[in-house]
Amino acid sequence: MRGQIIQLLVSLLLVAGILVILFFFVFKGGKLTNQELWHTLLGLFLVIVVLLNLRPHWSVEKKHRRFFDGFLIEADNGLVNRLFDNPAIDRIDGEYKSFSKLISGTFQGCVSDNNSVEIITDGSRKYDLLLEDLENARESINMEYYHFGADKGSRAIRDMLIKKAQEGVKVKFINENIANLPIGHRYYQSMKKAGVEVIRFTGVRHLIGDFLTKLNYRNHRKIVVIDGKIAYTGGMNINDHYFRQWRDTHLRIEGDAVASLQMIFLNSWVISGGKRTEPYSFYFPQQEHHADNRLIQVIADEPGLNFHSIEAGYQWSLLHAKDYFYIQTPYFVPSKPVLSALKSAARSGVDVRIMIPAKADTFFMGPANKSFFAECLQSGIRIYLRRGEFMHAKTFVTDDYLSCIGTANMDYRSFTLNYEDNAYLYDRELALQNKAVFENDLLQCDEFTLQDEQAWKWYHRLPQQLLRLIAPLL
Repeated sequence: MRGQIIQLLVSLLLVAGILVILFFFVFKGGKLTNQELWHTLLGLFLVIVVLLNLRPHWSVEKKHRRFFDGFLIEADNGLVNRLFDNPAIDRIDGEYKSFSKLISGTFQGCVSDNNSVEIITDGSRKYDLLLEDLENARESINMEYYHFGADKGSRAIRDMLIKKAQEGVKVKFINENIANLPIGHRYYQSMKKAGVEVIRFTGVRHLIGDFLTKLNYRNHRKIVVIDGKIAYTGGMNINDHYFRQWRDTHLRIEGDAVASLQMIFLNSWVISGGKRTEPYSFYFPQQEHHADNRLIQVIADEPGLNFHSIEAGYQWSLLHAKDYFYIQTPYFVPSKPVLSALKSAARSGVDVRIMIPAKADTFFMGPANKSFFAECLQSGIRIYLRRGEFMHAKTFVTDDYLSCIGTANMDYRSFTLNYEDNAYLYDRELALQNKAVFENDLLQCDEFTLQDEQAWKWYHRLPQQLLRLIAPLL
């Protein structure tokens, strides 16, 4: 919640800069007092930040290129094939091969088939599993989280990282520092003293271009990779809200797909200013055989790319759905292309259902979510509001085959401004599991109908309309 409020304030501050410029130069005719001149310079600085945020600074792109070039030089052919050559794509059903090629995007996320997967829908289960896996780490632990709390459960994870670093395990941690501003520096200092390598994702010590570029971007990923053999990703941050209170969905993966999450982490590490002293072979060990043989494709997305894979994935899968498309998301502020795909799917006869929490975790997201209800309902989309604990899951499942579990919300920020990762599962059994999770959550839902929307008073609609105007900033 704090991270969301902070990112909204940053975005509004940038808009304020533009308004300052407009006021003084349009309405004052350029005749400024000294005080007004300083205000205008501040506004100009903020406008520059906005312009730089249109795409990453050249230095970030240079780091990307250097990372991939260095990797390709050092990696052996087997690892390159595992990460880039899509060796398992032929096992995907029919037209989903086209979907897989579409979402592979800039980072060439490939399909792997030697995987074992556990879908986690209980925060305490993730907490227990993660602590156990961290305890058993022997070589390396790589971790990046949008939110890493300072409560009881979070401290237990932090203390485990400290313990493993003291035992000689190579521990790397990316701190999304803007989303975690309320947490003091000393909280991370104890990790550094123990030997944990901690890097700030947005640091003022980086090149000024890097800093300004990333000011309005968040590293929204949730990734843990242990010994290059076990990985976690999904909706759950490190926080007691997720461990003990909220309803969320996460993945624990063993097998070849772990290499994709390792690659995403190392790329984040490099562009955040981190150093690598170990050879790449250290991070990409040979995987054991997994009889489950699940097909998984892990996709990374980030701001500044010419093509946004996660948004495109929603569009394609909606427009190609034949029977049903079930979505769980805590924040429903879809971009125009995705909103159009949602309505088109429903109008073509697909059973499109969207589940969001009955009560949002911030004061502004409730009205923002609801501002899209009317046109969705009019198109035949069914909307369900989940009672009880806050639902933070970011998933979809369609036609008993394709599932998605990841970090991206259905909103503008996740589609274009955040560093995200999603895992796509091409598997009938896993799809039926995800469908069952959705249907079980329906038992705690109230369906919101067009009649309910029509009963809203003007004072319900006003904040919705205002927040709809700034939806891309949320």
